[in-house]
Amino acid sequence: MLGRVYALCDWPGFLFEFSREAEARGFAGEVLTACAGGPMMAWERAAAGPRVYLSAGIHGDEPAGPLAALELLKAGFFSPAVHWLVCPALNPDGLAAGSRGNGAGRDLNRDYWQRRTPEVAAHAAWLEARPAPDLFLSLHEDWETAGFYFYEINLGRDEPPRAAAIIEAVRPHCHPEPGPEIDGHLARAEGWIYHEAEADVPQGWPEAIFLAKRGCPLSFTFETPSHAPLPQRIAALMAAVRAASGWGR
Repeated sequence: MLGRVYALCDWPGFLFEFSREAEARGFAGEVLTACAGGPMMAWERAAAGPRVYLSAGIHGDEPAGPLAALELLKAGFFSPAVHWLVCPALNPDGLAAGSRGNGAGRDLNRDYWQRRTPEVAAHAAWLEARPAPDLFLSLHEDWETAGFYFYEINLGRDEPPRAAAIIEAVRPHCHPEPGPEIDGHLARAEGWIYHEAEADVPQGWPEAIFLAKRGCPLSFTFETPSHAPLPQRIAALMAAVRAASGWGR
C-alpha cells in the first residue's frame, strides 16, 4: 500500500522489507556500518548502462524518501539497463528516533568533508571505491516550505527543459515552491535552485557536493514539504525520480 507508515520503532521492519524486495530483484546488499536503529545498507545491481545512484533517509525526520525508494522498488522502477546504486536509509538511528541527526545528534548531510561520524565515514568510503555515478538522485523533505523544490548541480550542458519536466511531473502531487528565494537561495524558476558545485558552508559538505567533487556530472536533490500528507510526499518524490532518471539515461 502506497504510503504505509512505519512506526518509529519499526524502521528495522522497513530495512527488512527493503532487503527482501531488493534481493528478489537481483540487488546485492552490503552492510556499511552497524547502528542501534539497524544496519546502514547499500545496494547495487550491475549493468552495462549508465550508473545512477539514489539515496534517502540521511535526515531521520524525513521518512518520505526511504518509503518512496521502497515503493519504487516494489513497482519495478529500477530498469535492468541501468547500473543502480541505492542507499535507502542512510541514518537508521535518526529514522528510529524521528530526529534530523544521528544518534549523537550530528547532521550527517554536513559531514562529507570532515567525516567525523561513523555513518558518513563508511558511506564515503563505499562511494569512493566505485566510479562516480552519472546521475545522483537524493530524496529529502523540508519543514520550512509549502511546496516542492529541488537543487540541481550540473557540471555539463545546461538543459532548462529538463528542470521544467521534473516540476510538471510533480505538480499533480505537490505545487512548486515559488521564488524569488527558496531555502535561502535565489531560485532560477519556481521550484528550481541551480546550485554551483560548492558547499554553502566550506567545511559542511553535503552528499551532493561530495559527489560533484568526485566528478558526478549531474545531481538532483528533491525536497517535499513536510507538512503535506505522507502519501502525497511519497508520490511527489516518486514522480520526481521517474522524471529525472528518464532524462539521465
